Amino acid sequence: MRVLVTGTAGFIGFHLASRLKSDGHEVTGFDNMSPYYDVALKQARLEKLRDAGVSVAEADLCDKAALQDVWQKADPEVVVHLAAQAGVRYSLDNPQAYMDSNLVGFANMLELAREAKPAHFLYASTSSVYGANTTLPWSESHPVEHPVSFYAATKKSNEMMAHSYSDLFRLPMTGMRFFTVYGEWGRPDMAFFKFADAMLKGEQIEVYNHGRMTRDFTHVSDVVDAVVGLMPSTPEPVAAVEGQPAGLGTSPVAPHRLVNIASGTRVELMHYIECLENSLGVKADIKFTGMAPGDVRDTWGDVSTLSDLTGYKPKVSVEDGIAYFANWYREYYGLDK
Repeated sequence: MRVLVTGTAGFIGFHLASRLKSDGHEVTGFDNMSPYYDVALKQARLEKLRDAGVSVAEADLCDKAALQDVWQKADPEVVVHLAAQAGVRYSLDNPQAYMDSNLVGFANMLELAREAKPAHFLYASTSSVYGANTTLPWSESHPVEHPVSFYAATKKSNEMMAHSYSDLFRLPMTGMRFFTVYGEWGRPDMAFFKFADAMLKGEQIEVYNHGRMTRDFTHVSDVVDAVVGLMPSTPEPVAAVEGQPAGLGTSPVAPHRLVNIASGTRVELMHYIECLENSLGVKADIKFTGMAPGDVRDTWGDVSTLSDLTGYKPKVSVEDGIAYFANWYREYYGLDK
């Protein structure tokens, strides 16, 4: 297929574009090379993609003309829209970046989808939309009325915007609620990366809520398997499918679906840090602090929808996934093993 992947210099986008290209698809990438985190790392990802034959355009989602030009040249059958301003804590300091990328940029993508009518438009949402919901594991059928970060609010807005376009223009769309993704070529702003960096430098790591937190950690290879599995699974309104199981996150009126992308298990944060210690061969110097603004204590995704749709079964344990990341980190930064 012809596939347009936005956010190809990003963590998940890089891995997805690599996989799609290796599977024989014609892949076009798009990224604005935001300086939100280390641009050199993003550039290294792009170099690998271009070496593999992936064409990547560098422009901003808010530049609709540039985006339209890329879209027309790619003529995609499937679009996977991953580009966004990420990060819960950064949204406290720079909300404008989220308004630009996640709202204006997303609206531009929807408009182009309306014009081009791809067979399937998949877009990144987040587990953060569950916000103050304390019923675990989180299911697509649960309410998401209480986001606790502006980042989450923009992503909830994306889900509502996409649903309206899907209904109005009969566009098959899937919103993917990613949980805590980790692994090789990861994001330096995420805890696993920041912890590794500090630990190998002999610096202290800050652990929120005194370590009493759990996360549904999902290795990036499992995430890519999930996205690839969803691409051919175009949604239909639930009312139009006889015998459709309840709780699939599918709209009753639009070809729009929401799907958790997670491991389906949760891990104690302190065990995660222990895995890092074992893989890196260093002991963490921990400073325990209270809960950070916009954060939640626990995340855990119900992946029954994803499993029903694609047969998804996560393959990578936290222990193995952290070891893969640690090996990549040492190699990428030229550290002795």
